[in-house]
Amino acid sequence: MTFDDDFTLTIGGKSVSTRAYVPVLNPATEEAFAKAPAADAGTLDAAVTAARAAFPGWRDTALKERRRLLLALADAIEQNSDDFGRLFTREQGRPIKLAVREIVTGANWLRSVASQDLPIDLVEDSEARRVEVHHVPLGVVAAIVPWNFPFLLAIWKIAPALLTGNTVVLKPSPYTPLCALKLGELSRQILPPGVFNVLSGDDALGPLMSSHKGFAKISFTGSTATGKRVMAAAANDLKRITLELGGNDAAIVLADADPEVVADAMFAGAFFNTAQVCIATKRLYIHNDIYDAVRDRLHALAEQAIVGDGSRDDVTHGPVQNLAQFRRVQSLIADAESTGLTLLRGSRVPEGAGYFLPLTIVDNPPEDSAVVQEEAFGPILPLMRFTDVDEVIARANDCDYGLAGSVWSRDIARALDVAKRMDTGSIWINQNRQVAAHVPFSGFKQSGFGVENGRQGLLEFTQTKAIYIPK
Repeated sequence: MTFDDDFTLTIGGKSVSTRAYVPVLNPATEEAFAKAPAADAGTLDAAVTAARAAFPGWRDTALKERRRLLLALADAIEQNSDDFGRLFTREQGRPIKLAVREIVTGANWLRSVASQDLPIDLVEDSEARRVEVHHVPLGVVAAIVPWNFPFLLAIWKIAPALLTGNTVVLKPSPYTPLCALKLGELSRQILPPGVFNVLSGDDALGPLMSSHKGFAKISFTGSTATGKRVMAAAANDLKRITLELGGNDAAIVLADADPEVVADAMFAGAFFNTAQVCIATKRLYIHNDIYDAVRDRLHALAEQAIVGDGSRDDVTHGPVQNLAQFRRVQSLIADAESTGLTLLRGSRVPEGAGYFLPLTIVDNPPEDSAVVQEEAFGPILPLMRFTDVDEVIARANDCDYGLAGSVWSRDIARALDVAKRMDTGSIWINQNRQVAAHVPFSGFKQSGFGVENGRQGLLEFTQTKAIYIPK
């Protein structure tokens, strides 16, 4: 497929243009380099109608055939990964090599999900009867995806929804719609018409989808505040929902951990994608015995980082993706400065245009400071000292969120004990940011509702049907 500058919606397997458009900015230059179609209520109705019309045929397509088509789509994605990667960097900002990595990861993720089975569960086989539990598709799924991982998180939703026999309407973020639109264009050559539809638009499109009666399920990834509005809208007609929301993820480094090993891993865990990762470490608790060593190593790594336009081969960290998020992180930095906190900044950032910020470490701020209590979702990381393990677990858990976390220690048994006491949906020992298509992913508290990935995530796109068969 040739990646030209023409971006259209995909509805019913066809290219659809709109009268209105949304400008797409390169966050490294702040310049609009493309325009995306702006779907309205009528366009949404057309997409839902196409998806509903395609649903019976797709539902009745054998799982083996659905799997074959998804694998063909994965191959097509990988074949076009370089073009996808270049486009990704322009709209999202991430350095080009890491952008291509997300595309290839998305293709492999699709393959992994497509390899899964949806077995019939036999729950009774007595002399009188046989009882089978089937998992049948819901209908049309609305997949709403954020700007930080615009390709991979789309695959997280598309793959299980389609494999289980649902049809999909995908809505990417207004900030990063272009790769999703090209994915829709690519899918027209592979999937039956109406099975996979892609709509881009402004901020009005998401609420229209959440309240649309034609959807059986909404799978949403984004902020907790927006997730609450999605949940409220879905309640009107009892849509199924999966919400993957915010996190203020804590890491606990015990006294026996290797400071250099921890710092190197934690630097990547905290600042990858310019810290715009829902499961990035956002609060780092370090035992007082090794605090200085970890802090100094982290600061040295921040000073070695190269922040700039992701199209340059030497850049390690791109810009913050959009102006609103840029200003939010700026305000947290300003608050830290105005309250007298110690900031350890990384390397200089380019002057002039671009949403660039230095990788910044905050040295032992108070627990009640904004930079600790709020999810920054940007390149600022607070480090806090502790001496008592029970006390630091309580500090880590004293949070409205519970998405992910990590524990670091040479003593795996001790680390496991700490991990079991942390209130998070995912917890890693001596590692971070680990996810897999076969492992369930979910959040505690206000970090989410429902499950993605693994068999549990697959079943989220189905409804349970018990069939009683007499002998």
